[in-house]
Amino acid sequence: MQINNSEPFNKLREIMATLRSPEGCAWDRKQTHRSLLPYLIEEAYEVVEAVENDDYRHLREELGDLLCQIVFHAQLASEAGRFTLDDSINEINQKLISRHPHVFGEKKDLKPQEVRDQWEKIKVNSGEKESVISGIPKSAPALLKAYRFGEKAGGVGFDWKDAGEVFLKVKEELQEIEAEIPSGNKESIEEELGDLLFVLASFARKLEINPEQALNKTLLKFSKRFAYIEKKVKESGRKFEEFSIDELEAFWQEAKE
Repeated sequence: MQINNSEPFNKLREIMATLRSPEGCAWDRKQTHRSLLPYLIEEAYEVVEAVENDDYRHLREELGDLLCQIVFHAQLASEAGRFTLDDSINEINQKLISRHPHVFGEKKDLKPQEVRDQWEKIKVNSGEKESVISGIPKSAPALLKAYRFGEKAGGVGFDWKDAGEVFLKVKEELQEIEAEIPSGNKESIEEELGDLLFVLASFARKLEINPEQALNKTLLKFSKRFAYIEKKVKESGRKFEEFSIDELEAFWQEAKE
């Protein structure tokens, strides 16, 4: 089937419609919104990875892959008569204008955090959201949700003043865990640990650090250093259990250097 040589975005839409047509691809015709979810999530994470690596060649590619998934979902919805991609675009256009009154209405020079707070207040006052902290996907990573809960609550004034205040709360939560450990009550310790993680997410937010990204960087660093330990163990011809913790720690320090 011939594809018209139209501008890139419309060409992508035409390609997707062709793939979904009776003359198109059996795999593409078989897909549903649910079956496509793993690919959508995977492409989103690949965009994140490209950004974190400052890899703009891959970012260009991954943004295209992510856009393909969006167009695919819109094509499915259009075929079912639910909505079109233009409906989605019109909706986000209206949303961007209504949530930036300082740009498209009375001009105001707002700081980034003031814009963020205004955004949350507009969503609540417009009735779009029943709760300030609604709208965060249940399937999102818990640490990311903790960050966003704090951000949303802070948008309407329920927040610590600065990072210093949050750090005092971090120390308080640590003391509560320390006091609870001797009890051996796993449920209580778990609750206190959850409180600490939540406060740490807010501490990161006040420092303008995304805790999810910070933890991912630490995990990457750990994996590289642990790979060095595994390499040294393998070279020795011995098994892991034959090494003392001090010997393994020495390898760890070598990896850091």
